[in-house]
Amino acid sequence: MNSKHLFQLLILAALWGASFLFIRVGVTDFGVAPLMALRVGIGAAFLLIVLVTRRPLREAAATMRARAVPLLAVGILNSAAPFCLFAYAELTLSAGVTSVINATTPLWGALVAFLWLKDRLNALRSIGLVVGFIGVLMLVWDQIATPHGAAATPATTALAAAAALGATLLYGIAASWTKRHLTGVDSLTVAAGTMTAATVVLLPLAVIYWPSTPISMRAWGAVLGLGVACTGIAYLLFFRLIAAVGPARTITVTFVIPIFGILWGALFLGETVSPGMLEGCAVILAGTALATGVIKRLPGMHTRRADT
Repeated sequence: MNSKHLFQLLILAALWGASFLFIRVGVTDFGVAPLMALRVGIGAAFLLIVLVTRRPLREAAATMRARAVPLLAVGILNSAAPFCLFAYAELTLSAGVTSVINATTPLWGALVAFLWLKDRLNALRSIGLVVGFIGVLMLVWDQIATPHGAAATPATTALAAAAALGATLLYGIAASWTKRHLTGVDSLTVAAGTMTAATVVLLPLAVIYWPSTPISMRAWGAVLGLGVACTGIAYLLFFRLIAAVGPARTITVTFVIPIFGILWGALFLGETVSPGMLEGCAVILAGTALATGVIKRLPGMHTRRADT
């Protein structure tokens, strides 16, 4: 990975880290469903415009019609449902904490692929899963022990953490579903199609639950940041990196997102970063590195050739 691609990876991590900041800012005014409907709607419009500039409209439309059911499923599993779960979680949890929990996505991806697709899970990757989820327990316990805000009780904190973990589980299921049902479809079509499907799913809920109170300009700015920067531009950058350096290197963005999530929350929202939060983050990232194969062996640990 050259310096140009490394810079792009950092920009992607900064954008996706900022998404947790924007959700935290916007969810209070908009509510969960309206905020996420606007996010996926703006993102879908952006990606569809890019799609039709790169390939004939008839060809793209034909592909989407032929794969409508898988695209709808991935749109729900990878966008509509997890986005709403994260927004619900951020009614209680800080942007920094939710960005750290988001780093468990590869853990769920490895576990779901093992159970569903029968992907091999060697001893080191299994250790990584255990370590990663221990880190989650450390993080959640730290948040329960030191709740932030008057509304944050142990029960609401645990429920919010469960919602965020549910979102990352859905990401893991979506990855295996995509591999099973959308292999061969180009990534830009998948992104535009799934975002469009997510918009269709969330639009009725947005109408039903649209807030009756005035919405601040700050919240509208958060929506634009979410839709344009953190969804449309970020997805384009993500797929460019996959094409340039491959998915294995691109997925290392997972390790950098929490850094930006914590940084943006502290800088712009004044969120407290506790030692327990940093410790949980470090353990989660270590487990993720083991589970995804970034760390291929531990000092003094001998692995059989068949496991490499």
